[in-house]
Amino acid sequence: MIVTRHQVDLIGYAAATMTTVSFVPQLLRVIRLRSAREISLGMFLIFSLGTFSWLVYGLFTHSGPVMLANAVTLVLSLSILALKLWFDRRSMRPG
Repeated sequence: MIVTRHQVDLIGYAAATMTTVSFVPQLLRVIRLRSAREISLGMFLIFSLGTFSWLVYGLFTHSGPVMLANAVTLVLSLSILALKLWFDRRSMRPG
């Protein structure tokens, strides 16, 4: 069976969509609860750095699925990270 570059890219875009969209429920939960206490700061820092690295890799290799997925995932991941820092800081304030 011969697989074309277009078919390979379609598989990549499908995989990218699923793994990227998986962050949306977590982001919505953090927003709804106004809390990210259960989110690991270390994990999201490392994950965001890894996602950024994949984005750079995608840019160098001109891989559309890798670039698109990691650009969107990085935005979602950094949003969760920023909300964690914001809500954690707010919960530490007296009042």
